[in-house]
Amino acid sequence: MSLKDLVMMLISGLLLVVCVLVGVAFLTLLERKVLGYIQVRKGPNKVGFVGIPQPFSDAIKLFTKEQMMPKMSNYLIYLLAPVFNLFLSLLLWMCIPFLSGLFSFNMGVLYFLCCSSLGVYTIMIAGWASNSNYSLLGGIRAVAQTISYEVSLALVFLSFLVLISSVSLADFAKFQVYSWFLFVSFPLSMVWFVSSLAETNRTPFDFAEGESELVSGFNVEYSSGGFALIFLAEYSSILFMSMMCSLIFLGGDYFSWGFFLKIAFMSFVWVWVRGTLPRYRYDKLMYLCWKSFLPLSLNYLVFFLGVKLFVFSLLI
Repeated sequence: MSLKDLVMMLISGLLLVVCVLVGVAFLTLLERKVLGYIQVRKGPNKVGFVGIPQPFSDAIKLFTKEQMMPKMSNYLIYLLAPVFNLFLSLLLWMCIPFLSGLFSFNMGVLYFLCCSSLGVYTIMIAGWASNSNYSLLGGIRAVAQTISYEVSLALVFLSFLVLISSVSLADFAKFQVYSWFLFVSFPLSMVWFVSSLAETNRTPFDFAEGESELVSGFNVEYSSGGFALIFLAEYSSILFMSMMCSLIFLGGDYFSWGFFLKIAFMSFVWVWVRGTLPRYRYDKLMYLCWKSFLPLSLNYLVFFLGVKLFVFSLLI
């Protein structure tokens, strides 16, 4: 690898991280505005022009607040867990195909699965290191939910990997020139979307903070910067899963402006779901995953394998 390639990769990576963080800031503003109009009120509109600088004033407020430190917590792990949480959610973005190259390697799908699986540990450690029964209980719930839905996400991915015979994210665009995968397998796209909601701990699956005994879930003992980093990581994951929905099911034309409009629309759908649906029941969440999504995604995997074998037999 030449020095020029290395410099381009570093600059692209830095630009991507900055753009994602700015996108996350405005996603929080979009969410508050949309939820406001759903609930027949204005949302943030006092800071600056129609409330546009609101996310930045919130960030300044959060990071300048006093950092609370639970007396019996595991000090170093407690402080590092939110940092690693945000780091892993930003690391996910590095597998996106870029015009300048970036780290667009041929194993993008495996990279995505590995990084998203590691995110579970940060939630578990954040809940445990606080040394609070409430945060531990919220952490355990979030981990059980995330691990369960990773199975259906991986199987949906496997179905499409069989279909396109590649583990590169860039190849999804090549196979959707004439027809989006949304039309080819609509049920799988719904499974992917609902699993993504559960994976990011969003309404109607926000059980980590759902009950009165959990207070606010695994992040109950966090304040100031730690709290802000955890929520930055959550919204970064929402943006990333919106991007993956657009890449896999909505054409995947990642070099066009339309792709970014699709990401914005999918992010809006995330907020729309939050403003519309009531919270699910925890046992029904697990039932949905293991009794409904798992058989459906397995059946689709077998179906796509059969289609590929049939096509190969015709070619031979």
